[in-house]
Amino acid sequence: MPEILYRKWRPRSFGDLAGQEHVAQTLTNALSTGRVAHAYLFAGPRGTGKTSTGRLLGKALNCTDRRDGEPCNVCPSCVDFLAGRAMDLIELDAASNRGIDEIRSLREKVAFAPSGDYKVYLIDEVHMLTDAAFNALLKTLEEPPPHVVFILATTEAHKLPATIASRCQRFDFRRIPVAAAVATLEKICEGEGFTCESAALELIARSATGSLRDATNLLDQMATSYGKQLTLDQVRAGLGLIGDERSGSLARIALSDDLGAGLALIASVRDDGLDLRQFQKELIEELRALLMVKSGLDPDEGVTQERRRDLEAAVASVPVPRLLAALRAFGEADLKQDPRALYA
Repeated sequence: MPEILYRKWRPRSFGDLAGQEHVAQTLTNALSTGRVAHAYLFAGPRGTGKTSTGRLLGKALNCTDRRDGEPCNVCPSCVDFLAGRAMDLIELDAASNRGIDEIRSLREKVAFAPSGDYKVYLIDEVHMLTDAAFNALLKTLEEPPPHVVFILATTEAHKLPATIASRCQRFDFRRIPVAAAVATLEKICEGEGFTCESAALELIARSATGSLRDATNLLDQMATSYGKQLTLDQVRAGLGLIGDERSGSLARIALSDDLGAGLALIASVRDDGLDLRQFQKELIEELRALLMVKSGLDPDEGVTQERRRDLEAAVASVPVPRLLAALRAFGEADLKQDPRALYA
């Protein structure tokens, strides 16, 4: 069975980490200068590289030919890490191993010497541990053996006890910017022999809302559905997007307060069998873009000059309060129930 893309294309070095340059630079500096902390807290949304970074750190700590903080990926230790058989990396999923017994077992094994330089404990979703488990973990964090490094990963750092968080060096992982996600997807497409339009990759990246794992899974799904030659229309269909130009038309009609034209257009969308809620989402995105341009900002990364001129012309004589009112109305209304509520 072929390996799924997000596992196959996990970053092999800190330089491969997309959108987390601040984390990569700090960790490589720490590795280069020998100032590695005994405990790290990786916090941030799902799919932003927390677990991958934890594995990278474990690999780099045990690499026998590390250069500028980067693992060599060819020494026996690195090869074991890449193959998933490293004895010095112990991963624990706190969502399913959240009790005190699991942490007590971990504490008993901490004293054992590593086969390399460091034994790395990566505890994912650490906020799921019970209070008793946190108390047991605290004792180990207070006085850890010199050969042990703890990496705690979580999507909800606020749920960690202050006593745990204060003993860790914290890194906040950001949502992956669209440009960085697209660059990574392009690299994957090149490696896998996929041909995909740039606009289609951008659409995938936006749909993933900052999660590179989700974006990679979506690309995998599209390739499975449509083959290695992907077009924008195929990706739109695969993601369930409408891509109907009438969303832009309705945005402009709403700003002109033309009730009759607006209701007629919504009726035509409904009669064509399109998903009104998805149409509403695209309409809100168009209004957001109009508001951004009115405020002197770029609506999206990489927006074309033609698109920008079109948006500027549409809002040239529209006051900001009207744009805000339209956004609020479409954000709160339910087109499937009563489209007339938009014009109330």
